Amino acid sequence: MSTRAAGKAADAERRETDSGIEVKPVYTENDVAGLELELPGEFPFTRGPYPDMYRGRPWTIRQYAGFASAEETNARFRYLLERGQHGLSVAFDLPTQLGYDSDDERAVGEVGRTGVAIDSLADMELLFDGIPLAEVSTSMTINAPASLLLLLYELVGDQQGVPGERLRGTVQNDILKEYIARGNYIFPPRPSMRLTTDLFAYCAERLPSWNTISISGYHIREAGSTAVQELAFTLANGIAYCQAAVDAGLSPERLSFFFNAHNHFFQEVAKFRAARRLWARIMRERFGVENPKAQALRFHAQTGGSTLTAQQPENNVARVTVQALSAICGGAQSIHTNGFDEALALPTENSVRIALRTQQILAHEAGGTDTADPLGGSYFIEELTSELEQRARELIERVDELGGAVAAVEHGFVQQEIEQAAFAYTQQVEAGEKVIVGVNKYSEQESEQIELHHLDPEAERRQLERTARVRAERNSEEAAAALERVRDTARGEANLLPPMREALRARCTVGEICNVLREEFGTFDSQRT
Repeated sequence: MSTRAAGKAADAERRETDSGIEVKPVYTENDVAGLELELPGEFPFTRGPYPDMYRGRPWTIRQYAGFASAEETNARFRYLLERGQHGLSVAFDLPTQLGYDSDDERAVGEVGRTGVAIDSLADMELLFDGIPLAEVSTSMTINAPASLLLLLYELVGDQQGVPGERLRGTVQNDILKEYIARGNYIFPPRPSMRLTTDLFAYCAERLPSWNTISISGYHIREAGSTAVQELAFTLANGIAYCQAAVDAGLSPERLSFFFNAHNHFFQEVAKFRAARRLWARIMRERFGVENPKAQALRFHAQTGGSTLTAQQPENNVARVTVQALSAICGGAQSIHTNGFDEALALPTENSVRIALRTQQILAHEAGGTDTADPLGGSYFIEELTSELEQRARELIERVDELGGAVAAVEHGFVQQEIEQAAFAYTQQVEAGEKVIVGVNKYSEQESEQIELHHLDPEAERRQLERTARVRAERNSEEAAAALERVRDTARGEANLLPPMREALRARCTVGEICNVLREEFGTFDSQRT
């Protein structure tokens, strides 16, 4: 064979991950020369944050749920808890995420579609009716109005007689990734960061066991980023939140992370390991943090929603299983597994049960809880971990050169990087270079018929009626005065959460409080970046 022909053959055999990392045919000790692996629970925590990992502390099964109104979602929560779920994870509808009440004209047709509608304390009371908050931990995927939803949760805890120090859970509160990947922002970045750090300070005083932020790479990956970009931009955002906490006179130690468990099993395992190693060094070297608990990155993982296909949807069961196993081998602290039908509709009870049982099978039948870092020491995994770490560090340095994550968002740098990666991936799929089973290869003419979840068309009407009733029955003068106290605080520098809590207690709505803040802070227009 000629040299040119040999070169073409080599090119044809070249394989690489979505981050452009070449995957060699075989790995040997030469690929990891000089590698020294610490034990799990030891700095820099590559192998996990705890010495015995799942043998001593199994991951939390935390299925994400929420649709229609508070009543329907409460029933789904009870269904999951009765079948062995450990913690709750709340999905909010689009109007709630954007700080609009259900009866706002901009909310028409969106109420309860992608999550549960929460307008006021009355909704939150129904959402957790019969669920003792002292006995569960709750994650809430909410960002721009995160502080308001946390305050509503605290007020329900008050009604149940549960003091703040006993409330456990996480509020996502990661506004930077909304500008980058998701688009569910309200205010400009800098007043949004004020709300974030106000929540940090509030929880330090009143909810000491609450995780004040879950810095999300999940949505960055869903927007089309590579694994390296997900890793780098997520940690860059984490650096920004830590710096904001320090600037506000707070400790940067109460952070958690949320990553995507995507398709390339080995790359995902390496990504999670690299994330811990990078973050431990960032916390020690940039912020001087010596507390091992604060150095050790902890994360929730969700299987990749964007990887689910409407074609041959039952194939998604296999995808979700492999992705969940990558999170387990990578050392996640909690995991959500998607329903196989979620490319078509909200999951049915049947698909939710299969997703839940998937985690239970991995835990109890597949040996998922038997040993810490089961792939540690693999030549391939260790080389991938180091390569991902190095490439992510270089990308973080580019963000630093722009002035940090907030400035990088304002310049549109991060958004453009992700858009380019998403475009390149789409081209590869359309050209058949990336195989999607059942879509661009092994497709079938006839589509499968599966049962889909259908929303109750009366749910929106009931929600509107409840919100109208709240406004009609509250003390209108007390509510108006509470909103003015929020406005006065927004104009100054004091913590916004205490006056917002009192406004919510006075039965002001999420939308009313957000409208006051819109008037004072303005709104963010991505077209101007």
